Amino acid sequence: MAVRAIRGAVQVDADEREQVLEATAELVAEVMRRNGLTTDDVISVLFTATPDINSEFPALAARKVGFSDVPLMCATEIDVPHALPRVVRLMAHVDTDLPRSEVQHVYLRGAQALRLDIAQ
Repeated sequence: MAVRAIRGAVQVDADEREQVLEATAELVAEVMRRNGLTTDDVISVLFTATPDINSEFPALAARKVGFSDVPLMCATEIDVPHALPRVVRLMAHVDTDLPRSEVQHVYLRGAQALRLDIAQ
């Protein structure tokens, strides 16, 4: 097993609590599904949100879908004037047999524009 970092992001239509929770849960589920992971494989997850999102902590969505004993942290993304608005990002550190070249990074909804080079 190796420790790998998996990146992902999702854009929400509005800074509303339910949208943030739903979109973050979708992102987490898709990262897990595409990489064949269980919560036992997850070491930790760092979530960031653009400064225009403050209605809820994205980590709460992960807690609600079973990440009860996984260390989670939330932070604010730096406020770059031309940045894509209303984006939740994650970086998950996981134990996996996947080589780095086979790790699936996940960019959903409008966040696909962030990384056209690796968005699936």
